[in-house]
Amino acid sequence: MTPPGPWIAVCGAGDGAGEDELSAAEEAGAAIAEAGAVLVCGGLGGVMEAACRGTRSKGGLTVGLLPGTDRDAANGWVQVALPTGLGEARNALIVRAADVVVAIGGGWGTLSEIALARKMGKPVVGVGSWELGAEADGIVKGESGAQAVQVALDVADLSRSRH
Repeated sequence: MTPPGPWIAVCGAGDGAGEDELSAAEEAGAAIAEAGAVLVCGGLGGVMEAACRGTRSKGGLTVGLLPGTDRDAANGWVQVALPTGLGEARNALIVRAADVVVAIGGGWGTLSEIALARKMGKPVVGVGSWELGAEADGIVKGESGAQAVQVALDVADLSRSRH
């Protein structure tokens, strides 16, 4: 059996995401599936749901790490729903499970995922998200959802070759 491609986390606002963010997330999800990668996210609404919808529209695999204990709280596009009971602390698990993080828009929760990813040495591609440092700091600006996934895949391949 061929191992699954890289795992890409898509992070962003669950509530209050704008149309541009939702569109970018759905585009990113579709690009993840087309690349044979796995989408991992927080499993709820907003950017997470849009990314899952995009991934599923292209036959890809979606994994949602939920903040609560109810598996049924996952959005309808999540295939593997893992209730953690950890609230926002589940952000660390999302980032740990991923090879690379794509941050689309977002608020404080997204910022925490970006910070955790960088602390863990994982690259981050941001689309209309927090701008915290130079590309040398492992945070790359993406222009669209699909382009961000391409950059993420390129960076993930570079990261894997070092291990």
